[in-house]
Amino acid sequence: MLHSSAIRRHFPHTKESVYFNTAANGPLPAPAYKIIGDHFYIAKMARVGAQADMFEALNDIRGQAASIFGCHKKEAGFGFNTTFGINLAAFGLPLKKGDEVLLGGVEFPANVYPWLELRNRGLKIKFLQASDGHYDLESIRRAITKKTKALSLSFVQYFNGYKYDMAAIGQLCKDNGIYFVMDAIQGAGCEPIKVKKWQVDIASSGAQKWLLASQGCGIFYISREIQKKIIPPWRSWLGVDWKCDWTNLNDFNRQIFDHAGRFELGTYPTPTVMGLQWSLDFLLKQKIADIQSHNHQLLDILIDYLQTDKNYRITSSLDKNHRSSILCFTTTKRSVADLHGFLTRKRIMTALREGSIRVSVHLFNNKQDIEQLIKALQQASRKK
Repeated sequence: MLHSSAIRRHFPHTKESVYFNTAANGPLPAPAYKIIGDHFYIAKMARVGAQADMFEALNDIRGQAASIFGCHKKEAGFGFNTTFGINLAAFGLPLKKGDEVLLGGVEFPANVYPWLELRNRGLKIKFLQASDGHYDLESIRRAITKKTKALSLSFVQYFNGYKYDMAAIGQLCKDNGIYFVMDAIQGAGCEPIKVKKWQVDIASSGAQKWLLASQGCGIFYISREIQKKIIPPWRSWLGVDWKCDWTNLNDFNRQIFDHAGRFELGTYPTPTVMGLQWSLDFLLKQKIADIQSHNHQLLDILIDYLQTDKNYRITSSLDKNHRSSILCFTTTKRSVADLHGFLTRKRIMTALREGSIRVSVHLFNNKQDIEQLIKALQQASRKK
């Protein structure tokens, strides 16, 4: 496992509670929080050079995002949330009236509502039918028709942690000439991502969960091939190369960036950008594969307990190919809402999702956190 003591010192909340709800909001590391707070002060004092620092940070973030996604730096950019990249796909891909888009029937709303708007443009939205909280490859294959032009799917399902075989789905899309869009938010920062290998066309993730940054920032990926095909749904004055020279803003012949930055929107939330830069650097130094291993080992301890206590039933897949850093279970003895409340009163923070307790672990969690949860579950089992 990771050296959690060195990591935990960046997370003051670990002294007050056991936090298993990164899948909702990740705690902001103290250094990132300080950067954001200090930068508000710097901006207020109008420090010379603060703007240049921000553009340097953006350049770093694009490289860091490329490492997170497994792509070239020119294919990664800064976005404000997951919805940013999903909208870029929905309204930028060359889709036309009569085309069909496939969506998951149990997707998070951020990966649904942008696509639903396409109905007003004459496109058909078709929902996949889930079996046991997910879709297998054959069910996706059967749903494809000659009119199907795009599939948008979460890498990891938010409510049960099911992780899809994106390589197989990407190949299926490739074989059928379908654009493949991925909502990456429940995997980015805790599960290795390989968009190029998986043949993903566009991917997007907010940074407020596993990427340990603040609300209002995120990262996105758009392949070089799709950059050539996409019809930009917007254009920002900061999507062109000013070379940080603001002395001639009436120059309207500037070249549009030859990378994903051309699809970004400025101006930028400077304090948020600076905090995100630190958080991404921090995560990448730990190595995402090592974070995944750490998280899964912790969940293994919880799984071993849940499988021996008849008062609980695991509702997540335990197939090693589909496991993630999220594990869900329900109770057979009492109301799951009561159990959630019981854990919360003990300062053990989980989430209640679709009739299950959702436990999401990250690099700051340790074995003692899991042991506290198990102890609380044992107490709950004994309560009448």
